[in-house]
Amino acid sequence: MALQHLADDAATAAFGARLAGALKPGDLVLLDGDLGAGKTALARAVIRTLCGDPRLDVPSPSFALVQPYEIEGRQILHADLYRLSTEAEIDELGLFDRADAIVLVEWPERAPSLAARADVTIRLAVPKSGIGRDIEISFRDGRTLD
Repeated sequence: MALQHLADDAATAAFGARLAGALKPGDLVLLDGDLGAGKTALARAVIRTLCGDPRLDVPSPSFALVQPYEIEGRQILHADLYRLSTEAEIDELGLFDRADAIVLVEWPERAPSLAARADVTIRLAVPKSGIGRDIEISFRDGRTLD
């Protein structure tokens, strides 16, 4: 998919809602981008949409490393790998304990082996103008957003 520009947080939330509609049980979604690029904002929009609650408290998992959500028997995991010391630590997080869980991972470069398992890869960047964010998404199976 081509690079898209999201003008503001509302556009990011709308994009996240569209992304949520395209996700399938078991998807591993990698959210790549510099600090402040919008990874957590996008994950928050996806999780709120999947849970059907636009006001759901979705904290950054920076300190907990993994924030789990359960809705109607579905599990959603939101992980932030920034504080991992070694890639081996990923095994302790339980990201793949349930094959049907949707897993959103921020800072995936801390565990490079995840790239081979990713179903969706998203790259976010703040443009030179400093306004909004640029986003590029690719699906391993060729899916597209509606």
